[in-house]
Amino acid sequence: MPFYHKLGNIPPKRHTQFRKENGSLYYEQLFGTIGFNGMSTNSYHEQRPTQVKEIKKQYSVAPKIAKKNHMQSYRLKGFQVKPEDDYLESRKAVLTNSDCTIILAAPKQSTTDYFYKNADADEMIFVHKGSGKLRTHLGNLDFKYGDYLIIPRGIIYKIDFDTQDNRLFIVESRSPIYTPKRYRNWFGQLLEHSPYCERDLRRPYELETNNESGDFLMKVKKQGDIFDMVYASHPFDVIGYDGYNYPYAFSIHDFEPITGRVHLPPPIHQTFETNTFVICSFVPRLYDYHPKAIPAPYNHSNIDSDEVLYYVDGDFMSRNDIEQGHISLHPAGIPHGPHPGATERSIGKTETQELAVMVDTFKPLMVTEEAMKIADEDYYKSWLEH
Repeated sequence: MPFYHKLGNIPPKRHTQFRKENGSLYYEQLFGTIGFNGMSTNSYHEQRPTQVKEIKKQYSVAPKIAKKNHMQSYRLKGFQVKPEDDYLESRKAVLTNSDCTIILAAPKQSTTDYFYKNADADEMIFVHKGSGKLRTHLGNLDFKYGDYLIIPRGIIYKIDFDTQDNRLFIVESRSPIYTPKRYRNWFGQLLEHSPYCERDLRRPYELETNNESGDFLMKVKKQGDIFDMVYASHPFDVIGYDGYNYPYAFSIHDFEPITGRVHLPPPIHQTFETNTFVICSFVPRLYDYHPKAIPAPYNHSNIDSDEVLYYVDGDFMSRNDIEQGHISLHPAGIPHGPHPGATERSIGKTETQELAVMVDTFKPLMVTEEAMKIADEDYYKSWLEH
């Protein structure tokens, strides 16, 4: 995050004595990225954050690849992923490469028996269905339908759901997730023409400070494996912190669309970026207003990137037979565009109510076995004239 946040109690100077009422020290931890050059936060703990009592087991959750190299467009029917009680077990990787993994999840239960830490990747969790509270060692965030939750790697968290009806679209990123640099000035502030600003971003608002000893199960993801580790102190024991590295939330409903007289390219929808892919938000907006405008997107060739579009809600003008929770994958190397009839249907329309999340990756995505369970393998034929 390109702006500073402080929560709880901290000493006036970093790396100096910070004592409890009984005279003992709080334990300082630098929570940083990219060595000592990236975003970082200084947090202060009731107990040492380094106390591991036992490593119980290790097991793989790496995606199982069905198609490593392909040139086929796919439609995945995301709501066919069956709900499961456990949050981690509900996460089904459908597309992956060395830079990111795209996951669908339909968890029914809150995480109660363990804490979770992804040591490999930042996580972007888009909430398609459900509401609740994201609880982290750096504070809590409420969430609801349409929220992006950005959870930097290494954040320890749990998720509390209000009901059992939850649908999540998750992207794991092996490089940090940032706000788009073209919307920031050289100080990091979002500019006037940005589709959102800092006041739209929700930061953690409450700390859970526990000073407990015992056995606390932490599930840590590292290089595609989960490690079950038992910690000797409660992971949520932070008394205060400050810095730039913390989880935050942003609602897709707060994204202000950029429009023009003629059809503008997908980068106007960009919401987040990494070094290896971008995330875009398609939101309700006015259509192009040139008297001869064609609101439907023009055909375009994906030469350098795979395009993934996750359909959330509304009427998807450029596609035929698309429903909530569907994912379209248009791989690099071949052109794609509106389905037959979509261009003609769009002429004269003044607005759209569509809601979708797009992920464009710079490396090809592999299709997993989980994806093939919900795949429409004839989707690539849907551009044929009948």
